[in-house]
Amino acid sequence: MSLGVVALVGAPSAGKSTIFNRIVGERKSIVEPTPGVTRDRIYGKGVWLTKEFTVIDTGGLTSLNVPFQDLIKAQAEVAMKEADLIVFVVDGNKGLTADDKYISKMLRMSKKPVVLVANKIDNILEIGNAAEFYSLGLGDPIAVSGAHGIGIGDLLDSIIKKLPEKEIPNYGEAITFCLIGRPNVGKSSLSNRLLANERTLVSDIAGTTRDSIDTPFERDGQNYVVIDTAGLVKRGKIFEAIDKYAAIRALASIERSEVVLLLINADEGIIEQDKHVVGFATDAHKAIIVVVNKWDEGKKKGLTKEEFTKEIRKQFKFLEYAPIIFTSAKSGLGVQDVLPTILNVHEAYNRRIPTNILNDIVRDAQDLNPAPEFNHARLKISFANQSAVCPPTFVMFCNAPKSAHFSYTRYLENQIRAAFDFDGTPVNIVYRAKK
Repeated sequence: MSLGVVALVGAPSAGKSTIFNRIVGERKSIVEPTPGVTRDRIYGKGVWLTKEFTVIDTGGLTSLNVPFQDLIKAQAEVAMKEADLIVFVVDGNKGLTADDKYISKMLRMSKKPVVLVANKIDNILEIGNAAEFYSLGLGDPIAVSGAHGIGIGDLLDSIIKKLPEKEIPNYGEAITFCLIGRPNVGKSSLSNRLLANERTLVSDIAGTTRDSIDTPFERDGQNYVVIDTAGLVKRGKIFEAIDKYAAIRALASIERSEVVLLLINADEGIIEQDKHVVGFATDAHKAIIVVVNKWDEGKKKGLTKEEFTKEIRKQFKFLEYAPIIFTSAKSGLGVQDVLPTILNVHEAYNRRIPTNILNDIVRDAQDLNPAPEFNHARLKISFANQSAVCPPTFVMFCNAPKSAHFSYTRYLENQIRAAFDFDGTPVNIVYRAKK
């Protein structure tokens, strides 16, 4: 069950990033003792008691005039507006500071529910340090130590208790897909072409679409739902009013979709921002199709599909499995290929391989190319099983899971892809010690 969005705010060096990493279970935020290291909003996913929520880490807020503070403040304000719940982190060692009072005023103005956390309480003798934060008027402070994991369970219990549940639409057997890409790449225009009407606002001004728009439709007996997301920009740039809510809503749209269409502007070519945009989809393990839009403009510049495809494969090496379509939403060029490709990719995303055939493939792969020695052992897979779809996930029962080198995992994936059509979908391979 998805609950909503949690934003972590606090003064510099209060320990927000350490707590963030504890919640998401990885070192996604930079953790340094130097104040002001975290400047952009960083997104992650937390899971507690089978319930999921999005977590946003923010830069340290201060009332002082320090470098980047205007940008950090703007980022934090966006995070607070996007959030359903705010976790206010204070430094239990320093005690109550002027920055804490400054931030508490901002939180009261936001009118969002707040969980107050006194961090750096490393032992029971220091719990008394949290008492002075009662004066902020934001409820009982929860004593935690982000560095040592003390009290994190209590914090997560409080988050789950206060977060509102989000209702996720159920479209039954319909194929859900969304359009992502940087602003003004033609997402709304392509959506309208697919729907054959002017359902969404189309404008030459970048960033016209603010909200995600779900539109069910039927074509050739198949039901679809297209989710037209707001344009994404690089995370460090999302502070202007025009993009305040775009990123988090696009994240939610990706989560609700089975297939994600990454739109690239043929007229402008591939830029670094495109990689940031598709990173949301790859992190969510979604099926992906690359759509090169405005191809009529690209052809005017003398570009060829072969050259552009080669460049895409070079720039997006992690998307070797994604099919590429060339379209012009304005003229309709290539748009007829979009839905058939979505249908094919969706089938691959849900494909299951019979266990006996899967084991034949894995056995032949090992006979043809035995695994190299790695971590003082040689991988030997005795049995394979597909444990899930969306994306297809394969469990390899073996003698020594830690001896599986990433290159050999890639080899096994390629052998599976060669035997079955997994076009457009990621393939997960996990290793388990045989009992």
